[in-house]
Amino acid sequence: MMLLFLLKPFLMTKFIIHYSLHFLAPLLIAYWFFNKNWKTVYLVFLFSMLVDVDHFLANPIFEENRCSINFHPLHSYIACGVYFLGLFFKKTRVIAIALLFHMLTDFIDCYL
Repeated sequence: MMLLFLLKPFLMTKFIIHYSLHFLAPLLIAYWFFNKNWKTVYLVFLFSMLVDVDHFLANPIFEENRCSINFHPLHSYIACGVYFLGLFFKKTRVIAIALLFHMLTDFIDCYL
């Protein structure tokens, strides 16, 4: 019980960092780099979180200390390579940026 009490501030910090990178940072990126279409770009960033549907393939679905990167199919290195290729095509560039930023966020979470 005491250990949980001591870890609570750390777990809360991890939660704040993770979800700030999923919701606040994309808003700033969309507004800063895509000023004219920032609302649409922000929506694309939000919809990129649908990539997390692959978590339902895992058993258990959620495990706090599990790293998503290269564990779930849509978070694999191969999938990241496909997302990277999307950067080279104008029609897929924004979604590719959103997906790669999502992967970066989950990668950072692996080390918190």
